[in-house]
Amino acid sequence: MAERGARSGPVDGQGLREEAAAARAAAHAPYSRFRVGAALEGASGAIFRGCNVESASFGATICAERAALAAAVTAGETGFRRMVIVTGGGDPVAPCGICRQALMEFGGDLEIVSVADGGEASWRLSELLPEPFRGESLDPKGGSSDQEMGDA
Repeated sequence: MAERGARSGPVDGQGLREEAAAARAAAHAPYSRFRVGAALEGASGAIFRGCNVESASFGATICAERAALAAAVTAGETGFRRMVIVTGGGDPVAPCGICRQALMEFGGDLEIVSVADGGEASWRLSELLPEPFRGESLDPKGGSSDQEMGDA
């Protein structure tokens, strides 16, 4: 049985679009009124949905892409094939910078498809974020040196 928020079994491109549209219907966007749904297909074939959840404290807002990613990782999925994002209105939109960085943690070959009333666009994550910040960028000892922290 699939986890809540996850669907297992093969899904074609249209099925993934339908999953993202269903997630969009649950979006909580009282401030921007920009409702977004995302469906993330895991390497296992499971589908994880997410929607944007806005907060009056704007920094606490969660994007649909990261909501889907969190659902997937919570279920133990860390390899991904593709993501479909569904929005309303004009042109398709790419994920924001924070979402790009979060998704990149799991690989740059992810196919991203964005669907809106005005059409559809697709990219590879590596095209959207060609120079990501990676774990290798961190200090190999796991943090700042004692001297940098003033504990010398």
